[in-house]
Amino acid sequence: MKTRPWVVSLLISAAVTAGIAMHAQQPADATKAKAKGGGTPKAIAWPSPPLPDGPIPLSTGIERDLRIIVTKGLVQPWSMAFLPDGAILITERPGRLRIVRNGVLQPEPIAGLPPIQAQSLAGLMDLALHPQFAQNGLIYFTYHKPPPPSPDKGKGAGGGIITLARGRWDGTSLINVQDIFTAIQSGNASRIAFAKDGMIHMTVGTGDPPGAARAQDPNDLAGKTLRLRDDGTVPPDNPFVGRAGYRPEIYTLGHRNPLGLAVNPDTGAIWESENGPNGGDEINALLPGKNYGWPVVSFGRFYPGPRVTDKPWQEGMEPPVVFWVPSIATSGLTFYTGDRYPAWKNNVFAGGMRQGEVPRSGHLDRIDFNDQWEELHRESMLGDLHNRIRDIRQGPDGLLYLLTAEDAGALLRIEPAARP
Repeated sequence: MKTRPWVVSLLISAAVTAGIAMHAQQPADATKAKAKGGGTPKAIAWPSPPLPDGPIPLSTGIERDLRIIVTKGLVQPWSMAFLPDGAILITERPGRLRIVRNGVLQPEPIAGLPPIQAQSLAGLMDLALHPQFAQNGLIYFTYHKPPPPSPDKGKGAGGGIITLARGRWDGTSLINVQDIFTAIQSGNASRIAFAKDGMIHMTVGTGDPPGAARAQDPNDLAGKTLRLRDDGTVPPDNPFVGRAGYRPEIYTLGHRNPLGLAVNPDTGAIWESENGPNGGDEINALLPGKNYGWPVVSFGRFYPGPRVTDKPWQEGMEPPVVFWVPSIATSGLTFYTGDRYPAWKNNVFAGGMRQGEVPRSGHLDRIDFNDQWEELHRESMLGDLHNRIRDIRQGPDGLLYLLTAEDAGALLRIEPAARP
């Protein structure tokens, strides 16, 4: 039987990674390890500084005379959604739902969430209102559900189970909360977004070899984006429905760790941003049934230095719309469609948590495109805050709102310095 090229690539990557791991386990002088290219480098510990109280003046390449309004008191905020009355719901990764009213964080968390397993990078994740929220009051969120107890250890082993849930907003709390789809046990994040057709798209990440092979397995949800009805069931027009050996929920495959999801207002396509390892972050325009390559093709390197692969692209796998080398640890993605910053109209904004594996290098990237959605310019901003940017959204007031991914996290609002 002929071996498929992607299988060969996976075996090579796994062998390289295994060799690196074995080398890292050997006692060796740090200088020699660095010279030989072996061993994962030790992380640099340098916490982000506290933000000033604000307002913080901001002037960028094509939009000037701005200011940033800061709302503090959040703990590792992850996502946000805007209620019709102007309040902002914010998830905190440790498992709390908060609300900001008129720029003030309310002291008590919102009641009604299920038990959440918050460990490492897992916890309470993304948040989205149903397109008919005004009529049905439904709020959707992703979280890591505690796994069932292990017979030998008494606790669930590994990370929680990535789960999509929804509840009804009664004005003060979530009620009638129910899980509508469970994916896999994992420590990876999960984003959600409603497409223009009302279907909900959901990301499920994977990691590096040997687990990276799961991203190419069509019978595994790891490393995929999913497409579901608003009740969590499978739409009959999904690309792999009825195809043997394929999970019917899958919309696209070949992803590493998606941390951003947004709807292109012009084309209606779902755009997804994902982390590479040390380099190779991407923005992809998702098309049904397509393969986005991880780990067969990549612009990235593994953390100890070797390339993931020598192929940045191959036939049958989709190239990214945008990529970053070095990595910016992209997280959060939005299209700006408002009028409050005229020069930013139709630009894409991507949050970054650290550039080139260096702490205190979080920032916000602005990207503009031509009529064919080909990149023209890229501008980095907010780097002088030295904070990681976890999420970015456009509010109903036409302003941009950001969340910083810190233990002492904050909500940031960018507005014209002279407000009309």
